[in-house]
Amino acid sequence: MGHLNQFLFENCRRDKRRLKMEHPYVPRDLQLPGYVPVSLSQSTILTVYGLSSLLVVSLVWFLSGRSRSISKLDRLLMCWWAFTGLTHIILEGYFAFSPEFYKDKTGFYLAEVWKEYSKGDSRYAGRDSAIVAVEGITSVLEGPPCLLAVYAIAKGKGYSYILQFAISLGQLYGTFVYFITAYLEGDNFSASPFYYYAYYVLANSFWLLIPSLIAIRCWKKISSAVQSQSQKKNKIR
Repeated sequence: MGHLNQFLFENCRRDKRRLKMEHPYVPRDLQLPGYVPVSLSQSTILTVYGLSSLLVVSLVWFLSGRSRSISKLDRLLMCWWAFTGLTHIILEGYFAFSPEFYKDKTGFYLAEVWKEYSKGDSRYAGRDSAIVAVEGITSVLEGPPCLLAVYAIAKGKGYSYILQFAISLGQLYGTFVYFITAYLEGDNFSASPFYYYAYYVLANSFWLLIPSLIAIRCWKKISSAVQSQSQKKNKIR
């Protein structure tokens, strides 16, 4: 009888360890009831994302090239705004409004993306309130304006630089909040150094670098336009 009790006790301990380790995220005691492991491979997820992004960028580059009045730099900006706008709306929008994506059993691609990305930042799987708020605001308030920026550049609208400047500031704000909140909470949400640097650091660094460059350019353009307008008024007087 004693051997039987010991056997049952050991099995119970193994089951508890298995339940605690059923997800690959850090911290290990993160509670994700009903978690379903990633069914798509990392290479498949990244390849689909890369090819989809390349398709969008190539299409915008090709279509914008039909107008000789659009400079190459503006064409590149149109590609960026189309890419980041669709990323905000589709990827981040899905996350913000799908609180139980980690339970998905169908292999739905967007759910698989966030299961995989959560290896670099488990706050996504754990539905951290700051992350949900930032991603929700980004998808709703920044995604559509990004696509509007594509149109504004293509048509040479007067509000183009103001719009790009505003969106870039919003992206910088969201990215800084993202990194700062992680730091304040201990910055221990990655399954390994690889995921930390590849997903958390590298993937998000583009939303620091590119918006900074765009904001600086737009600031110079706006300042130059205001100064030019002031000089014209002074001449008239």
